Amino acid sequence: MIKRSSLTWSIVLITALLALIVALLVIWIIAQAIEKHWALLTIGTVFFALILLGLIVYFIWTIREYRLNRRQANFIDSVTHELKSPIASIKLCLQTLDLRAVSPEQQQEFHKFMLEDIQRLDSLIDHLLAVARLDHGDREGELETVRLDELLARCADEVKRRYDLAADRIRLETQPVAVRGLARDLETVFLNLLDNAVKYGGAEPRVLVQAQTYRGSRAVAKISDNGKGVTFELRRKIFQRFYRGGSELERTTKGTGLGLYIVKSLVGKMKGKIYVHGRGALGGATFEVDLPGQSLAPEAVSVPPARDVPAAGACTEETAGSPTASSAAGEEPATHAR
Repeated sequence: MIKRSSLTWSIVLITALLALIVALLVIWIIAQAIEKHWALLTIGTVFFALILLGLIVYFIWTIREYRLNRRQANFIDSVTHELKSPIASIKLCLQTLDLRAVSPEQQQEFHKFMLEDIQRLDSLIDHLLAVARLDHGDREGELETVRLDELLARCADEVKRRYDLAADRIRLETQPVAVRGLARDLETVFLNLLDNAVKYGGAEPRVLVQAQTYRGSRAVAKISDNGKGVTFELRRKIFQRFYRGGSELERTTKGTGLGLYIVKSLVGKMKGKIYVHGRGALGGATFEVDLPGQSLAPEAVSVPPARDVPAAGACTEETAGSPTASSAAGEEPATHAR
């Protein structure tokens, strides 16, 4: 892992080498121009330019490696926390049940706590396995037709149960829509997005889930929350592997930095696109998933959804949105790292 001090010395060394090469190149050009050695001047200039380009590329590569290593360090910290916290909770519950006589109601409560912690561990392991499958290019099964509106309803019920939310905290406005994809992957995508919407929503989170078709052969699902939104600078970064804004030791929200990376990768494998809007229907972020699909309603009205400018690789792997209408109007959304 690259330490900060090592990176500083690397930057100083590369900067000094660049300055020396530029100075030597200028002296070389002047000397050869005076002597009128045009062939030697041309060859030497090309070689100097290649050396200069190599140093610049190496400098950029070093910076990228440092940033990746920093994200990996944050990931290790977050995984350590995500593993230790539920294990400590389960251990405490078991010790309490073993050392004290508790009522049947208290036993049920302890069992509920332990089940929640086990599900938290199971979710973490699923994320790690999903990343491993994506890195190895594994693909399970062929694309199938899935009822998106029904899948969204099941995911919403699961998130409400997971966070003990009232029924009206996640509102569904979905048309009968079918999409082409893998049911398991689609469930992973929307569970991650709904989980993020609740975690990064307001003090009393509210989530709006919408689904519709447009152009006859495309379906779009939108997940909106009432949180702080996503700044324009973060809209591409949040889809990077291990990325979470800030220091892991100062964070209060659970997570590993893998969720949106998995979402982006799975959507891309299903020939879809994903966008993020800084300000959505509820004032917070809106994540929009565009997939091949069709309407199942008898007379559905097709309305093309609003589009932000997609991030690099939108057509193949990912799209992270760009400025929203609210940003264009002068509203700057708050920092929102997921």
